[in-house]
Amino acid sequence: MGIDKILRMNKKVVEKLKTKTTCGLSDGEANRRRLTHGYNEFKIKEDDPLWMKYLSQFKDPLILLLLASAVVSVIMRQYDDAFSIAAAITIVVTVAFVQEYRSERSLEELNKLVPPACTCMRGTELKKFLARDLVPGDNVLITVGDRIPADVRLYEAVELLVDESSFTGETEPLVKTTHSSRNSSAGGSEGEHRNDSSRKTSANNVAYMGTLVRSGNGKGIVISTGESSEFGEVFRMMQAEESPKAPLQMAMDQLGKFLSFVSFIIIGAIMLIGWIQGRQLLDMFNIGVSLAVAAIPEGLPIVVVVTLALGVVRMAEKKAIVKKLPIVEALGCVNVICSDKTGTLTKNEMTVTQVCTASGSLIEVSGVGYNDNGVVSLDGHLVTSQSHPEVAMLAETGAVCNNAHIDGGVLLGQPTEGALVAFAMKMKLFDNKRNFIRVNEDGFTHERKWMAVTCYHKDDTDARKEIHMKGAIERVMAQCSTFMCTQLDENGRKQIVALPLDETARNKMINQSNFMGSTGLRVLGLARGTELGDMTFLGMAGIMDPPRDGIKEAVRILSAANVAIKMITGDAKETAISIAARLGIYSKGGRAMSGHDVDSLDVGQLAAQISDVDVFYRANPKHKLKIVKALQELELVVAMTGDGVNDAVALRKADVGIAMGMTGTDVCKEAADMILVDDDLSTIM
Repeated sequence: MGIDKILRMNKKVVEKLKTKTTCGLSDGEANRRRLTHGYNEFKIKEDDPLWMKYLSQFKDPLILLLLASAVVSVIMRQYDDAFSIAAAITIVVTVAFVQEYRSERSLEELNKLVPPACTCMRGTELKKFLARDLVPGDNVLITVGDRIPADVRLYEAVELLVDESSFTGETEPLVKTTHSSRNSSAGGSEGEHRNDSSRKTSANNVAYMGTLVRSGNGKGIVISTGESSEFGEVFRMMQAEESPKAPLQMAMDQLGKFLSFVSFIIIGAIMLIGWIQGRQLLDMFNIGVSLAVAAIPEGLPIVVVVTLALGVVRMAEKKAIVKKLPIVEALGCVNVICSDKTGTLTKNEMTVTQVCTASGSLIEVSGVGYNDNGVVSLDGHLVTSQSHPEVAMLAETGAVCNNAHIDGGVLLGQPTEGALVAFAMKMKLFDNKRNFIRVNEDGFTHERKWMAVTCYHKDDTDARKEIHMKGAIERVMAQCSTFMCTQLDENGRKQIVALPLDETARNKMINQSNFMGSTGLRVLGLARGTELGDMTFLGMAGIMDPPRDGIKEAVRILSAANVAIKMITGDAKETAISIAARLGIYSKGGRAMSGHDVDSLDVGQLAAQISDVDVFYRANPKHKLKIVKALQELELVVAMTGDGVNDAVALRKADVGIAMGMTGTDVCKEAADMILVDDDLSTIM
């Protein structure tokens, strides 16, 4: 898009919002707009006072029946009965209230996060303040590591990549620019090969509230705040859904109604018999009421509440916060679990899981996430820099041709680059990056699909330059004339040699890349040399967002207990099936359904087909909600697990909504019935 057209589009936004790109709103104008648009936050229903929460425990039909029994006992001067019933009621409501209050306090501790701040122009000054004070028309600055404070229309973007996984469920960050065309995600941000033909698109020139800047920086005008934002639409959907009652609550309600009906029948029958026999109706009424009161099991609520409270305590010991007592029983009744993929079944942290050297050695890499936890191995044997120098060279190039940093498990930079950094850390080679002095960088572009840095070793007195490159395998090999191989010297030690990269070798490596790509891996080629066009191909790294540790075993145990598991994700079909197959959720011959297919069916039609579907891909919040409703249509007890804003609506509607405590968003935790403090799904078993 031409620069003139971009400027015209920016001018329209600026004029509509009566603002400027050269300076910000005045404090007075911002305050005036805030009166119109409100604060940049979601209006969550205010917490009820403690006394009201306590009284709400009396809404249960069985408790109301016991209360009525106590009142009747007082009227009939049966004070012993009245006292015992009142004591039972007090114990029940107090235990329930105290336990739920403790869960709320635990959740508050979990949610004690630093309030989100933003950097914004006010007048001609650059200020930092709470994001809740933003208004439409504000001029904000965003940089790597920032959470986007509101929906922002970009007028400046420098290599800006935004992670929208909490919104879309996709693990790949999106390229953000200043023009308005809709573009695919930054799946090619590192130039990797991937067999994926149907990427989900997003507006290139809008950064959405709550998403995360992975790299680059930008400036933009706030166009929507609070409930007017894209996330606000999801929030309103969540608020519109009512949480269903737990199976135990429904059973207790039915029991209360049944006992009430039986009590009236007993009283009526006794009075009728007495009237037929000519007895005093008041005496017969007293007898009938006494029998009816005796038929009400005042000890039952105590047993139920104490049992559930013990369950909540035990769940808390396993680092699971249960908001309401009946959810403990509902969890035991669950016969189908719908699980979000990104951040729930996986950690939402890109990881190198497989490396193929140019000589054909297939290296396995264990561990998940942005850390050095894991082992690099070949055929079960440990791979080190000394035992396999060719793998060390590949890992070193991945670290040198890289702009990402990992600090205490937190990534600053692009996820794909973070995966290469973590791989170098596992090889104990990341510090080698400091030995190289960079003199030039050829950044990645979508046209050439590779990135290269020129540098020299700090101990090299001649400062001989060397180029390190990574990118799409075909494009990287196009710059290579040789490939790296190892041979044994006369002393039996490995030595690195460069062999000609002929057509046979190229085809072999491309076939290997295609195979790795078909398993859901994003494949990067790596090379090094002294001159473009005459470089040495080192091999390729396969990267993915792998399953969390322990998830596969949890899936196996749940399946053995006849609990069906359905994976729902915003990712592409190939990626979704690959992860599901690794976890044992999907097997050959299984069925996967797209969000588009879900859209084309009503709830009844979906319910007729849903039993055969294991994986739902390209799913948005509306699709997830429809899937949960379809399962409930089959009278199944449904649990939903998730961590993102896009999961919140389905979490609210599910019989048991389970949110992640560490990675889950605030909206997600608000919607859920249970929070897993350490994000460990095996806790619910």
